Amino acid sequence: MPEHDGPHIADHGLVGDLRTAALVATDGTIDWFCPGRFDAPSVFAAVLDPDAGAWRLGPDDPEARSQQYYHPETNILVTRFMTEQGVVEVQDFMPVLRAHDPDHHQRLVRRVVGLRGSVDLTMHMAPRPDYGATDPDLDVHDGVVRFADGDVHLALSSTTDLDVEDHAATAHVALEAGEAVLFVLEVLAPDEESRGCCEADVEELFDATAAFWRGWLAQSTYTGRWREWVDRSALTLKLLCHEPSGGIVAAPTTSLPETIGGSRNWDYRFVWVRDAAFSVYALLRLGFTDEASAFVRFLSERLGEAADDGEEAERLGPLRVLYDLDGDIPHERELDHLAGHRGSRPVRVGNQAVDQLQLDVYGELIDSVYLYDKHSRGISHDAWTDLTRIVGWLVDNWERPDAGMWEIRGEPRTHTTSLVMCWVAVERMMRIARRRGLPGDLTELAATRDAIYERVMTDCWNDELGAFTAFAGGDVLDAGTLLMPMVKMVAPDDPRFLSTLAVIEERLVTDSLVLRYDAETFDDGVGDGDEAGEGTFSLCSFWYVEALTRSGRHDEARLALEKMFTYANHLGQYAEQVGLNGEQLGNFPQAFTHLSLVSAVINLDRSLGR
Repeated sequence: MPEHDGPHIADHGLVGDLRTAALVATDGTIDWFCPGRFDAPSVFAAVLDPDAGAWRLGPDDPEARSQQYYHPETNILVTRFMTEQGVVEVQDFMPVLRAHDPDHHQRLVRRVVGLRGSVDLTMHMAPRPDYGATDPDLDVHDGVVRFADGDVHLALSSTTDLDVEDHAATAHVALEAGEAVLFVLEVLAPDEESRGCCEADVEELFDATAAFWRGWLAQSTYTGRWREWVDRSALTLKLLCHEPSGGIVAAPTTSLPETIGGSRNWDYRFVWVRDAAFSVYALLRLGFTDEASAFVRFLSERLGEAADDGEEAERLGPLRVLYDLDGDIPHERELDHLAGHRGSRPVRVGNQAVDQLQLDVYGELIDSVYLYDKHSRGISHDAWTDLTRIVGWLVDNWERPDAGMWEIRGEPRTHTTSLVMCWVAVERMMRIARRRGLPGDLTELAATRDAIYERVMTDCWNDELGAFTAFAGGDVLDAGTLLMPMVKMVAPDDPRFLSTLAVIEERLVTDSLVLRYDAETFDDGVGDGDEAGEGTFSLCSFWYVEALTRSGRHDEARLALEKMFTYANHLGQYAEQVGLNGEQLGNFPQAFTHLSLVSAVINLDRSLGR
């Protein structure tokens, strides 16, 4: 299996400005950055190929040691380097001065501060726009280095001299204790002038950005046992919010592999209705309502557009599984020129799941709207009209086979989790209508709700196995059935659920980590031989903690939670999966994992409190 030098997935922290984000490795390298917005082409993508662009900054001493941490209660990332000659730190952040700032100016700021002794450092910025396909021409004027990436122009300024050679900018600095050097990469319009940088400006940006993050986090209502973990998850989820559109991306990266050397490499830089709806649920639980309002606005726009989709709406339903940040459809393609993370190919942009029918998204959507209506400002008449229309479609189509929440690429099936979430969609519509006195055919909704319930209890229950199964009439397990008491379809002490939990523990759980399904019997249609190496799904592992909590097994839930904390990276962040050796796998950081952590912790905290 091919190996490439460079940091592993977990060896990163994330900085962002609610529009895009950058990965900063523990060696001080920014090896992933898409200027402008999350789903734009990258200019730094060394995490996917060592020749696809990187911004390196660190000591010349090859024996230097590093540590990373976040400036308290913020998304300002600090990388400290310890050398034989002294200690320096790199402070990385993207300035955010205020919420919904109409004058937002996108910058990636790197401030290096000498702390002890004297340290020689090198800065080497080698941008490779368009996912590493382009060697840009770097122009220097008045000490500012400029280059273009299509319609996006970037400018690097510094408080030290910059040299340009071979499509790269470099600087060499000898930093004494108490001294600082600045590097600022600006994202500009084609004719916009660089604002440059000076110590006073960056100090002001640092303080204002720290104040923004602390002010946002202060809204959290969580004060329980695991506050540090919940705060970091909340801050991470906030970094995945695209403030201009209201969308929430599933992850800020593409094609970080689910199996090292394998081909399960997907683009998650889009708004998955499922992931975003669960994110809204987690943020609402913590008292953050602005993000929920923005996402409901994003969804309302998509639902309004769906009314004109014609044949596509009939085939795939009025709601797509995912959208880009403009609400468009990001079709999948492969980038053959990239080697992939540690040799994991192909690298993909866009996502084929956009052309799938996944019925569970209606349940997650309407459940999030129900919670928003209950805990925030309430939905509008137009939003209710849109919901009534899509649930009308669901009433006629809930029995159709689909791709399910794991987005299988094989033959559609009648997934248990899809039926469960269709039940949630109808049941929550009835709750909203009754609580608000809104118009709707409650008799028809009740009949559909009951029919779905009976289908789950008869066709999705396997007497011989003693468990709810992945598919109607099947014998394959699916950890997604752990959701059933969480969405209140069954009681947590229902004998059928307790039996299902026991079988899942026997077949899918290993040391608190949970496989989403048994890869030997569950054919997801990819068929590339990666199945044996698939990691455990951290989302499912936190669902397991919550299932233990709800079924009254609090000591076991607490132990499982503490074990899950040991699999986080050094900053308390998670990718999608955990490999056999404990390595983080998949796109990073993953919204699904962090939102399920929040939900599991809140419910366990509440139970232990009682």
